[in-house]
Amino acid sequence: MVPPRFVQVGGHAVATDSEGYLLDRAQWSEAFAQALASEEGLGLTPAHWEVIRFLRAYYDEHGVQPQVRVMIRQFTEIWGPGRGSNHALHALFPAGGPQKQGNRLAGLLRTKGEH
Repeated sequence: MVPPRFVQVGGHAVATDSEGYLLDRAQWSEAFAQALASEEGLGLTPAHWEVIRFLRAYYDEHGVQPQVRVMIRQFTEIWGPGRGSNHALHALFPAGGPQKQGNRLAGLLRTKGEH
């Protein structure tokens, strides 16, 4: 078994798996997302936060992470076809797209099929 990795958040260590997914969803905070994004070299903009909040709300409502096509439909409606496209969402989250990097930053668990 791989030992946990830790992200420093406000002076305390938050445990994640080797890829940065929280081991305990209850430990998520915006400060965690900011710290993890910083470790991943990503500066969070209002657009990132909009996607992160959508991911969390969708999970809370449905009990699963949204598929990328659901995200594309959502953000195409809000931002228009250019900014809400698959390509644009992946550019926003360059380390695995919205379904990997977005889920990590939103404090959601690793999706099935991820290695």
